[in-house]
Amino acid sequence: MRRLDLYLAGVKDARCRKYLSVAGAAALKAGGVLKGLYGQPHQIRHKGEIDLVTEADVASEKTVIEICSQGLPEAEILAEESNSDSDYAGVPGNLTWIVDPLDGTTNFAHGFPWFCVSIALAARGKIVAGVIYAPVFDDFFCACRGYGACLNGAPINVSEESGLSGSLVATGFPYDIHRHPRPVMRALEAMIVKAQGIRRAGAAAMDLAYVACGRLDGFWEIKLKPWDTAAGQLLVEEAGGKVTDLSGRNYNPFIPEILASNGKIHAAMTDALRPFSSAHMQGEVR
Repeated sequence: MRRLDLYLAGVKDARCRKYLSVAGAAALKAGGVLKGLYGQPHQIRHKGEIDLVTEADVASEKTVIEICSQGLPEAEILAEESNSDSDYAGVPGNLTWIVDPLDGTTNFAHGFPWFCVSIALAARGKIVAGVIYAPVFDDFFCACRGYGACLNGAPINVSEESGLSGSLVATGFPYDIHRHPRPVMRALEAMIVKAQGIRRAGAAAMDLAYVACGRLDGFWEIKLKPWDTAAGQLLVEEAGGKVTDLSGRNYNPFIPEILASNGKIHAAMTDALRPFSSAHMQGEVR
């Protein structure tokens, strides 16, 4: 926890300090659970055509819920495996943990190390604290609103790249892409001719964390859930970046499309992706 302590030394708000202490402890413990199960035979079931759940998702979520419930008993919990069928009206007004116990389950199941634990806390309709922990890389990202973002105890900032042609960006594919590939592939085509490179590694929270620390210059995806982006949104914003929907409108994690960038290439990304925003696709197959 020393790397978290380095960040907390600059956080004067006692509530934020508590929030991050709880979230950090939960993410690190759950990450240890995932690392212990990584590379082992898995119990796999499907909750969609290609959407997987493993015993690691369940074990990690149990760990996070136990620690978060004990550390902040007044907070509600919105976690992927416990709430995957819930309807979401917007960012909760009540104090609420938003948890993805294993973002990148398909990667995990195949032994591909791009996965993480993502935990955010919503309060009064805003995300106020967030952590993302990638156990294989031992990368611990955290942020508290108003206090910047850090990676392994060191402050981070988004990149300085100012041109889309010199940018490395990332995207993801929704779980129903087999049935509705057209809009996803059209958006990919629109970007692939403009960006220097595009990566599709398969964990939105990780992609957002990499935008926050400047390893990626931008990221977009559609049909996401709040636990995919809640912590990552805060990281990007606190690292100096910008997060909107594909049309450039205000974003929150309960909006199913996201565009995150270093800010300098945001207008260019928006220009390329606006036609594929839900606001511009009425009547098309989505």
